[in-house]
Amino acid sequence: MNILVIEDEPKAREYMRTGLTESGYVVDVASGGVDGLHMALESHYDLILLDVMMPGMDGWSVMEMMDRRIDTPVIFLTAKGTLEDKLKGLELGADDYLVKPFSFAELLARIRIALRRGGQVKQDEVLAVGDLQMDVAKRRVVRNGTRVDLTNKEFNLLHLFMLSPGQVLTRSLIASRVWDMNFDSDTNVVDVAVRRLRQKIDEPFGKPLIHTVHGVGYRCEDEA
Repeated sequence: MNILVIEDEPKAREYMRTGLTESGYVVDVASGGVDGLHMALESHYDLILLDVMMPGMDGWSVMEMMDRRIDTPVIFLTAKGTLEDKLKGLELGADDYLVKPFSFAELLARIRIALRRGGQVKQDEVLAVGDLQMDVAKRRVVRNGTRVDLTNKEFNLLHLFMLSPGQVLTRSLIASRVWDMNFDSDTNVVDVAVRRLRQKIDEPFGKPLIHTVHGVGYRCEDEA
């Protein structure tokens, strides 16, 4: 497994490089956002560890530039642990958000979860709901003959919906499957993600496929 560490702080960068290498991973490091973005786009990595607060190009900007161009799982690393920052990271498409300082054991656990979850969406299958089709292996979504570009997280969310057409998915289930987090009633990350997904796969086509089940969650279905 190849991991890219994008971290501007030398001690933290070396700490992760040494520990991950000793744990059996192949590790490349970048000392800033510009170099890290270039490496992420030019080489294949199974996971990216991305620091948020970096001079020049910060982690938010790197994530925005990578999204839609690669589908590599990303874990944000930051000293900023506010709910707003965590939600921003998740909404940008990150798979996890780890607050510094963290133990190396926790980092390894988060990496294993992200790698396992990332592998689950790379199945060789084509799903369909109405005129919406998803080629999972190619990570391609088409509705009514029109290609729909999704972020990595939006793709994973839609994949979850399309695996169970017509089934009501609770917010807690969606949070646990897509973000591997416990649902908090004060957190609107699920609703925000669903709203953005609807803007891409429903609104331009005039017929909704994602429906709200008030007080429970959402379902994906082609209603006659």
